[in-house]
Amino acid sequence: MDQPAPVSLVQKAAWRRSSDLPSLPEVNRSIAVRPGSTWRRAAAFLGPGYLVAVGYMDPGNWATSLAGGSKYGYALLSVALISNIMAIVLQSLCARLAVATGRDLAQACRDSYPRPVAWGLWLLAELAICATDLAEVIGTAIGLNLLFGIPLEIGVIITALDVFLILYLQNLGFRWVEAFIITLLGVIAICFGIQIAMADPDWAGVITGFAPTTEIVTNPDMLYLALGILGATVMPHNLYLHSGIVQTRAYGDTLKERREALRFATMDSTIALMFALTINASLLILAAAAFHGTGRTEIAELGEAHTLLQPILGSAIAPMLFGLSLLCCGLNSTVTATMAGQIVMEGFINFKMAPWMRRLITRGIAIIPAAGVTIAYGEGGTAKLLILSQVILSLQLPFAVIPLVTMTASKAKMGDLVTPRWLTVIAGVIAAVIVVLNVKLLVDFVLG
Repeated sequence: MDQPAPVSLVQKAAWRRSSDLPSLPEVNRSIAVRPGSTWRRAAAFLGPGYLVAVGYMDPGNWATSLAGGSKYGYALLSVALISNIMAIVLQSLCARLAVATGRDLAQACRDSYPRPVAWGLWLLAELAICATDLAEVIGTAIGLNLLFGIPLEIGVIITALDVFLILYLQNLGFRWVEAFIITLLGVIAICFGIQIAMADPDWAGVITGFAPTTEIVTNPDMLYLALGILGATVMPHNLYLHSGIVQTRAYGDTLKERREALRFATMDSTIALMFALTINASLLILAAAAFHGTGRTEIAELGEAHTLLQPILGSAIAPMLFGLSLLCCGLNSTVTATMAGQIVMEGFINFKMAPWMRRLITRGIAIIPAAGVTIAYGEGGTAKLLILSQVILSLQLPFAVIPLVTMTASKAKMGDLVTPRWLTVIAGVIAAVIVVLNVKLLVDFVLG
């Protein structure tokens, strides 16, 4: 017989504190899951995965993919594939946590740990979101510069205006936010599709590149770039985001309904993350075909790549498409980071703030260093700032991944939707690998 409530009394007793408000209360359970065919119900869950996928192709990932493709051709495609598989597993745990407990990851941490620990995790999560926003500010500003010639320092300031776009979309409804994200993802896919067709890559080399090679481990320089790709793939704010936006669906409270919701939500995120892999692989393939194949093996700057695409590919439209896709990535990431910020603040410390105020504060924190460095050092400085933002994210990542894996493995907290033992083992190995590799990146950054 189906359970009549989302959580049992045993589950409630497993938490230090009860859950006060639902995640993202203004849109929680706002999208109906209408009865009908299985495909119709599955379609109701289409959307959150694509918001999550945005974080796996944000401007912070572009530098490592460009550098990897230009220096080593197609060899690091296997790293992009492995990183994506890791991401799929972790995001499935986010959906499981949300559906099983009715909490997002931030709320779960607040209700599981002593208050000082929860506040410490909150501060680290806020730092990660500011670092994410910093990468988006820089990426959007570079995109505006490449497309319209707007100076970087002015482009950085213009990015503050995106708060009005986000407020407008949120007022229309959550489905409009998802439609906006998916539309821009479609533009990005078209841009890369055209550029790759122009670059005419070696498809045999592409297929071979998806098979891991021992050279990745034996070549220190290749290993460093591989770690960069892996370290920049799983973003801490995505774990908080997914566990919140899954709950925008009104999927019901019985065990059968929650099992179905978990299945459809996992399917949505898996398909979306495979799309993200396609985009990331496309960027690496483009760099390999356009730069590695022509002997330009040291390309890592976004502006430099944009400038060289026209003479190498022989078309004026190629650099325009590159700039447009970068701008779309920046805008997309802006929307998802705003929602992640709201989930983190409300979930960890139960403090509610108007979205526009929250957005302006977060963006202001990101704009100040971005504008200062851009004015002082130009594009070379922004590239270093972009790398620094990824290092900050790497430092925070264990403090999101470890709570996620341990809480979803708890029968007391998760009830009948506890993670199967085999999946917990896989997730634990993934968490350990990500933590070790990100610590190595951090050590290399400090010592380097």
